[in-house]
Amino acid sequence: MAAPVPVMDDISIATLTADPYPSFRRMREAASVVWVSDARINLVTRFEDIMTVERDHGRFASTNPGSLMNKVMGHSLMRKDDEAHQVERKAIEPSFRPGVVKNHWTPVFDRIADQLIDSFADDGEADLFDRFAAPMASLCLCEMIGFKDVAWQDLAAWSQALMDGVSNYGTDPQTAHRAAAASDAIDAAIDAVLDDYRDKPEATILSSMLHAESPHSLEQIRANIKVIIGGGLNEPRDSILTTVYGLLLNPEQRARVEADPTLYRTAFEEAVRWVSPIGMYPRRVTCDTVLGDTQLKEGDQLGICVGAANRDETRFSDPDAYDIFRERSSHLGFGAGPHFCAGTWVARQMVGEIAVPKLFSRLSKLRLDDNRPAIMKGWVFRGPVSLPVRWEI
Repeated sequence: MAAPVPVMDDISIATLTADPYPSFRRMREAASVVWVSDARINLVTRFEDIMTVERDHGRFASTNPGSLMNKVMGHSLMRKDDEAHQVERKAIEPSFRPGVVKNHWTPVFDRIADQLIDSFADDGEADLFDRFAAPMASLCLCEMIGFKDVAWQDLAAWSQALMDGVSNYGTDPQTAHRAAAASDAIDAAIDAVLDDYRDKPEATILSSMLHAESPHSLEQIRANIKVIIGGGLNEPRDSILTTVYGLLLNPEQRARVEADPTLYRTAFEEAVRWVSPIGMYPRRVTCDTVLGDTQLKEGDQLGICVGAANRDETRFSDPDAYDIFRERSSHLGFGAGPHFCAGTWVARQMVGEIAVPKLFSRLSKLRLDDNRPAIMKGWVFRGPVSLPVRWEI
């Protein structure tokens, strides 16, 4: 028989931000859904329960008028289901198709990665967050969106402000203000270039939106570009750093990957499972129903914790370990179902085929800096915020 959702009053947002995994384990052991009072949301942390949610948008809807994402970014395709979602997703797909990624975007990514590494290769040390991963993800995304005269630092700051706003479950007013300012700045950047893409189609995302079978309205363009700036910068940035970190912590795996570069893609996939850059997203319960062992009510807000599910002991052996040779099992790092991440091919190519391999091939004897430890933060979005390294010049 299904039980009411249990309450966890002793788990704070600060605890989740520092290291969510012990708390996630407690939640998985407690019930299919738990209420975390400090975050003011019901969290779903088990792999199979999340798959149930993603297969049934009738009971568990993405459409959610009260969503923080709607408040921060506008009503994007991420908060729509069925035909409304598919129409907007189809409009952006031309920019993300595997062939376009390989033939058009790969040379762009390759050039940016080499230019960035050139800028610090002779230094012998760097924090890869601000010297490589953040500018790499930001510069590549600027190109893909079709922005002009936008500094990578500005795009990165806008992305972080949006992500902070979307995860502002503590309703901090300063965080909300920064997110609103970033939203306004992105609107201005879109308005500055939109007319440039009306005359002829090209590979940029703005062009795809304008030339789709069902072209985006300005409101749709603004909302969906903000979603893309959030996930499209956050995910590759953090997965670059997590892949490098995982390999540097595991010399035997690193040696195998360097001996067989085709394994870099596997190293990337394991990194996204191990530390999922987008760790939680919301759903809304549309009717009184049961999920696993818990009773839910119409209108309940759910936080779908894929970062927790990707360390579910019933799905992955020794889940807290980074292990590129673990028994292959699909993860939820890119979501699932109709909302499976549209940028998956971009991330796989940018991170697994270009950014991480270039770092290891170009920086001799790359290693962690013993005097400056890596710093990892977050739970709604998680990744290294500092990754100091050294190498031989």
